[in-house]
Amino acid sequence: MTPASAHHDVVVIGAGQAGLATSWWLTRRGIDHVVLERHQVAFAWREQRWDSFCLVTPNWQCQLPEWPYRGDDPDGFMVKSDIVSYLDGFAASFDAPVRVGVDVHTLAPVGRGGFVLSTSAGTMQADAVVIATGGYHTPIVPRLAERLPGRVVQLTVDQYRNPDQLPPGDVLIVGTGQSGAQLSEDLHLAGRQVHLSVGTAPRVARFYRGRDCVAWLHDMGQYEVPITEHPMGEAAAERTNHYVTGRGGGRDIDLRRFASEGMRLYGRLTSLENDRFGFDDDLTANLDGADAVAEGIKDLIDRWITTNDISAPVEERRPPVWQPPPDTPRTLDVSGVSTVIWCTGFARDYRWVRLPMFDGRGHVVHRRGVTGVEDAYVVGLPWLHTWGSGRFASVGDDAEYLTSIIAARRRRPVSLAG
Repeated sequence: MTPASAHHDVVVIGAGQAGLATSWWLTRRGIDHVVLERHQVAFAWREQRWDSFCLVTPNWQCQLPEWPYRGDDPDGFMVKSDIVSYLDGFAASFDAPVRVGVDVHTLAPVGRGGFVLSTSAGTMQADAVVIATGGYHTPIVPRLAERLPGRVVQLTVDQYRNPDQLPPGDVLIVGTGQSGAQLSEDLHLAGRQVHLSVGTAPRVARFYRGRDCVAWLHDMGQYEVPITEHPMGEAAAERTNHYVTGRGGGRDIDLRRFASEGMRLYGRLTSLENDRFGFDDDLTANLDGADAVAEGIKDLIDRWITTNDISAPVEERRPPVWQPPPDTPRTLDVSGVSTVIWCTGFARDYRWVRLPMFDGRGHVVHRRGVTGVEDAYVVGLPWLHTWGSGRFASVGDDAEYLTSIIAARRRRPVSLAG
């Protein structure tokens, strides 16, 4: 069959963990489908992560359908190459029907039902579509970046690989989500002078009272709480993840300690005037806010241990190792900076989707991945259903739920294969 005349019951767009998990469940249910991937399986993990990248959640949380982590370090943190191997193995385990190198240009409705996809391999049609392209499409770079001198190397987080790719000189990192915090550590450990613009991202301790904090939170059911029951409601989906690292077996990322060792911290970047970066006077508040979240999680763990009469070592709470001095600089001369790395988040780009399924901000409107457009679904978004939705731990559960909906809407009965 040529691509131009191809028709499938379901077309899945994207071959990361979300698309592959959906394909696994569609295969299990005997539903005809194809997975279209612009690049290659697990592309983001292969090509858009830095060299020292590793998971921030323990390996035992990697629970794709019938494909749990199979290595000898369940409490460790897979590095980039191991993550790619894990996903490649998963795809091979059920001979996932992935077509790589196929870019979907547009997705639109057709007739009284179904969809037409204009792709780089021709036109395809589908009765149902599952968009599994994730929630991180286009790096966000502030407009003030346009005013930086041409000699300053500018990278987004998906372009950074290692300290050796950067020219000599000081590095300014803007943003302290997981990526910004981890890149600051990567360059700091390499002996580079790092200037870090600290935002409002929260942090979490790696270990507390004898266990990884992820293990405690898992036992408490925190990753299974639906967003509909979260105190913040839908706003929880917009929160920045807590920064921590799995590097070196796992440890805290303590920006205060980095500062005591020579890293220079500032508040949020607000301006670029007269060849000087300007920063807000919120460094102390941002550091204190991140610490408060980490301490709050420890309090939650303490209550869980007490309530359930769990035997666990007592851990002393230590005061911060560094406080911003009263004369913390509010500006930085551009002339001393050779590189700026923008770790300021990603925007979602669904311009290719010609379906009425978005709100005023361009976000998909859905309930547990089911959109208002019949037979159109999304999977793999942060907080699609629970905190675990954006992780290897629960993306398979989301995929199972959506494929059950797809099967129920089919005209003829569908029996489980195998």
